Amino acid sequence: MHNPANPLSRHFRQPKLYIRLPSGGQFYPDGALDRTTNGEYPVYSMTAKDEIRFKTPDALLNGQATVDVIQSCMPNIRDAWNVPSIDVDAILIAIRIATYGEKMDITTTLPNTKIEKTFEVDLRHMLDRLSVAEYNNVINIGDFTVEIAPLNYRAFTETAMKTFEERRLFRTINDSDLTEEEKIKRFNESLNRVTDMNIRIVTRSVVSVRYQSEAAVVDPTYINEFFDNTDQDVFKAIIRHVETQRDRFRIPPLEATTTEEEQAAGAPERFSIPVNFDQSNFFA
Repeated sequence: MHNPANPLSRHFRQPKLYIRLPSGGQFYPDGALDRTTNGEYPVYSMTAKDEIRFKTPDALLNGQATVDVIQSCMPNIRDAWNVPSIDVDAILIAIRIATYGEKMDITTTLPNTKIEKTFEVDLRHMLDRLSVAEYNNVINIGDFTVEIAPLNYRAFTETAMKTFEERRLFRTINDSDLTEEEKIKRFNESLNRVTDMNIRIVTRSVVSVRYQSEAAVVDPTYINEFFDNTDQDVFKAIIRHVETQRDRFRIPPLEATTTEEEQAAGAPERFSIPVNFDQSNFFA
């Protein structure tokens, strides 16, 4: 909040655009989001302090920089750690538009060549696509009805950090002077942790499980125990549904074309460029 006595307060930031959250404001716990009557939320441009946050490696890795910037640029979001994962890309795109405009350049090396080329991305088009995507949070699997919810940003970040740590451990073990027997033992231990983590990513998305007309089970301990002991077909059905919902909120790759001169140098006529919103370069 600004000091109303400050004579410069009328020159403070004003909203640059308003957006609808892909989640529609669902999946936020009480106190995490100040909901508006029309479902549209103001987005401010970044301050100098916000830009500095995105240049701090440790804060980027643990997610704190993203949380701070979201709360700075979208003040209706009081606790960005609880932002549903399906909202994160849309929020970052909106902040990028508010700060730098609707266009963004992506530079890539053309396949089969050493030619670097820059392509322009329309961020508004991507934001509009995310805003109309729908999240289906109910799965019917035989006699079971399963309700799911997207992971929040905290869970998403914790999972990413654990994955990073396990990958780093794999490299450390491989480069160490341990005996092959000890390496295999360590690899298997790490693999078991990764397997368990992948299962828990899915089960953390499950809000409740109901069998026929029985009361829904919402206790996470019981839900985890159920998935540890139920048929794999039930678990696989949930994975497929979760992945389908995630794909609805995934930014499609940029479809690029090349010139005849570039094709003569070995480049294909058409190719795809992944669009990844890595904060370290997305806001550079």
